[in-house]
Amino acid sequence: QVQLVESGGGSVQAGGSLRLSCEDSGLTFSSYCMGWFRQAPGKEREGVATIYTRDRYLYYADYADSLKGRFTISLDNAKSTLYLQMNSLRPEDTAVYYCAVGPISPTFACRPSQRDFPYWGQGTQVTVSS
Repeated sequence: QVQLVESGGGSVQAGGSLRLSCEDSGLTFSSYCMGWFRQAPGKEREGVATIYTRDRYLYYADYADSLKGRFTISLDNAKSTLYLQMNSLRPEDTAVYYCAVGPISPTFACRPSQRDFPYWGQGTQVTVSS
């Protein structure tokens, strides 16, 4: 059974940084897509960044255009953990952040616009104050 557990959220002032973690277990696919998404109050869930991995090695990372340069997605193979480093945080980054994973297939594109991930974590709250 696939499980994803996020951590690292919290409250920070504008301009600060946070690193989110997503520890996975139960993954059996050799090639898969992992991603970070966020949902602010009253807004739809949006993609932040995705990683296409093969045998747990980074193959390709993709970012939402509006977040390039501030956020970095990475994967620690040994710890089975996905990270999201967030710098220069802004109040509009306030949201619940979720990680997700899904197996790669011809019909599953690994990019932040992808919504059909089969497995999701419970989310972690990030609050940025001005």
